[in-house]
Amino acid sequence: QVQLVESGGGLVQAGDSLRLSCVASARTFDSYAMGWFRQPQGRDREFVGAIPSSGSTTGYEVSEKGRFTISRDFAKNTLYLQIDGLTSVDTAVYYCAASRVGASINPSDYTYWGVGTQVIVSS
Repeated sequence: QVQLVESGGGLVQAGDSLRLSCVASARTFDSYAMGWFRQPQGRDREFVGAIPSSGSTTGYEVSEKGRFTISRDFAKNTLYLQIDGLTSVDTAVYYCAASRVGASINPSDYTYWGVGTQVIVSS
């Protein structure tokens, strides 16, 4: 069982940067690939990016590549998502998730999910 808790969301201005955090309860944090997803109001959950258990590489949704940076701190059992150049399109609830399968773009490959953190971008 892995518990994930996101934080760092809030109301921000367009053009700002934001770093979201996701703290994992598991001592086996390094056994899981981790992903970030987001869900705008009224829309389906969409892939943002993912990082494998090794943390050696990262993958992002193609259209957002360059604005999003994912990293993980194994000593702190924490996953991060840096978002630069925020726009209203980024307004959504952001979720982190843990997977034994790998750094997948498919939400069904992730077993554990946090409750999400809301990001609202004001223009």
